[in-house]
Amino acid sequence: MKKVLPRRSFLQAAGLAAAGSLVINPSAGARPEEGSAHARPRLLSGCCAYSYRKYLEPGKMTMADFFLKAVELGVNGVDVTSYWLKSTEPEYLHGLRHLAYKHGLPFSGVAIRTEMCQSDPAKREAELANIRKWVDATELLGASHIRVFGGTIPDGGTDAQGVEWAAETMKPACDYAAQKGIILGIESHHGITSKASNILAILHRVDSPFAGCNLDISNFDEDPYAQVESLIPYATHTHIRDFFGKPRQSLDLDRMWQMFAKAGYQGFMSVEYEGEEDEMTAVPKLVNRVKALCKKYSSV
Repeated sequence: MKKVLPRRSFLQAAGLAAAGSLVINPSAGARPEEGSAHARPRLLSGCCAYSYRKYLEPGKMTMADFFLKAVELGVNGVDVTSYWLKSTEPEYLHGLRHLAYKHGLPFSGVAIRTEMCQSDPAKREAELANIRKWVDATELLGASHIRVFGGTIPDGGTDAQGVEWAAETMKPACDYAAQKGIILGIESHHGITSKASNILAILHRVDSPFAGCNLDISNFDEDPYAQVESLIPYATHTHIRDFFGKPRQSLDLDRMWQMFAKAGYQGFMSVEYEGEEDEMTAVPKLVNRVKALCKKYSSV
């Protein structure tokens, strides 16, 4: 089976240019086993709409309000959590796209809910239809990346089966997304994607330059530094929290940034706050930490 190229290499091979996003700026990368330490890191600060979920869920904040808040925070881009979009109608999405452009605010991507790990072929087909719908909406919005979830392994299933089921859904989804120039990043999350090894297995089976990993650094319960490091060559977008595991343990963000810089990562480091402190005071604090680290390790 042909090996999956890491993010920079497969994007360069595909000859992609970013559409409404700064995330695609590939350098001459190498396959993971060859290393990529010579690539110049480009670490961009970002913020996920999910960071303000306690305001977005009850309607105290709209997606347009979030965009303006991101401008106030001074981040380089926004990740649009689809849960709080009013609709997928062209008029609405074009309005958000216009608002973002007027304020010089690129999209790091769109985040959607999926459950690709389905034993039932009919359910996998339904998930594929859902992803295609969001690929169309993302194109209207003007973003170049979609976060997808692998999902939970059904009762009685194995990791190996879950990998196959997720790949069977993600591969045709990537084929469709490729027609729009959009990349799908499977998130390191729960279920089948709680292990870096499973994510790598899925990406190798999908074997597409339009497939990668939406790398959430906080979602590994064990040895997060080693698991994150193994996925950085495939990272298409990154979600940042400052904790991991249950119970929560502190993450050394400086150590994380060192790994991304060493690997020559070029892309967004998007804050996805999830804590007890009020988001209006907590998010700016985490954003400022992210901005300082991006400047420290890549002068961005």
